Amino acid sequence: MKKNKISKNWIIKQRRDIYVRQSKLEGYRARAVYKLQEIDQKFKIFKNGMYIIDLGAAPGSWSQYVSKNIKSGKFASIDIIDFEKIDNIHQIKGDFTNDIFKKKIINYFGTKVDVVISDMAVNTTGNKNLDSIYTGELCMDAMKFSKETLKNDGKFISKIFMGSTFNEIISEAKKIFKESKVFKPLASRKNSKESFIICKYLR
Repeated sequence: MKKNKISKNWIIKQRRDIYVRQSKLEGYRARAVYKLQEIDQKFKIFKNGMYIIDLGAAPGSWSQYVSKNIKSGKFASIDIIDFEKIDNIHQIKGDFTNDIFKKKIINYFGTKVDVVISDMAVNTTGNKNLDSIYTGELCMDAMKFSKETLKNDGKFISKIFMGSTFNEIISEAKKIFKESKVFKPLASRKNSKESFIICKYLR
C-alpha cells in the first residue's frame, strides 16, 4: 500500500474516533488521556495532595489530566523532547534513566512520591515483536525508577504490550509490588496490543 494511502486512511480513522473528537473538545492534547481517566475511575489512583511523576510525558495529556483533577499536589513530568508548558507541572527535558535527571526529579520533590505514571512506547518500526520488546524495556526502566522513588504505599501505572516481554514484566512487578493487575481501557484501540499494568504497595 502506498504511503499517501496509508496516511489518508489514518486521517479518516482519526476523524471517526470518538476519543480524538472528545479530546479536542475538552482541550486535551491526545486521546490517551481517556485511558488514564478509565484507569483512575476503576482503580482509584489519584487523590488531592499527591506527589506525582509522569515519565515520557510528551505531548502531555496525562500531565494535563493530573493538573486538572488533583488539587494541592506536586507534579513533575519528564521527556527527552520539548513539549508545550502545562499549568502546575514542573517539566524537565531529559532521560529519566540518566542519574543526572533522576536526581533533578528527586530533588524537586525532596521526598518519596505517591504515584509514577508512564504511557511511554517506542516509535513503531512496523515489526510488532520488536516494538513490544523495546516498549517492554521502557516499562521495566519505569518500574525500576518507581521502586526507587515511590512511598511504601505508592502506585505505579505503565503501558505494557502483549509480546515476548509481557510475562517477564508481570513477574518483576510481583517481586516489587504487593498488588499488580493488567487492564485494557475501552479507549485503547481494539487492534492495539497495548494494555496497562497497575501496581500498588511496595514490598
